[in-house]
Amino acid sequence: MELQELTDAIVAGNLNGAVALSQQAVDAGITPQAIISDYLIKGMETIGARFGEGKAFVPNLLMSARAMKGCLDLLKPMMKGDTSISYGRIVIGTVKGDLHDIGKNLVASMFEGSGFEVVNLGINVEAGKFVQAVVDNKADILCLSALLTTTMGYMKDVVEAVNAAGIRGSVKIMVGGAPVNAAFAQEIGADAYTDDANEAVIEAKRLLGKAS
Repeated sequence: MELQELTDAIVAGNLNGAVALSQQAVDAGITPQAIISDYLIKGMETIGARFGEGKAFVPNLLMSARAMKGCLDLLKPMMKGDTSISYGRIVIGTVKGDLHDIGKNLVASMFEGSGFEVVNLGINVEAGKFVQAVVDNKADILCLSALLTTTMGYMKDVVEAVNAAGIRGSVKIMVGGAPVNAAFAQEIGADAYTDDANEAVIEAKRLLGKAS
């Protein structure tokens, strides 16, 4: 089989095709690790780059992330606890008072599709729940989302709660959402701000020293 077809299927967002090709690759004796790192992640990087250049759009990202997740669902049970394919573990959620989740879910999907483990806490998440999730999951990165100017201020409460819990040195904090910007991120003590899902993946890899 021609494995480039698998990368192409991810780029095209072809869920059924990508899963079928992944199974063919396994049947041909290729390790799940190699399939993920050499073909699937390359597909996500390609669609991410196209998005960054304005040659692909949010629906394309979502379809590619869905295809990638389908392949990961097939391959991960075969890996017998091998977590080496993971770039890191991310806890993500929309802060207290904010019920928006489309952008946050897109970012979560991109993270999953790019090789991160993701714990998605949903919407209207209180600071204590973020802190507990970071501790329970030994998260490398905490991602906070807000779509309203009235709720973005709560991100500062979350950062302060992380500091108070004594775990700030072990977790990076990223923030995003329509009203948020880099100056605000710096002001509240976050490590990074990104304005789209693809940029979030690039920044997360950079923060963890795993930039490709």
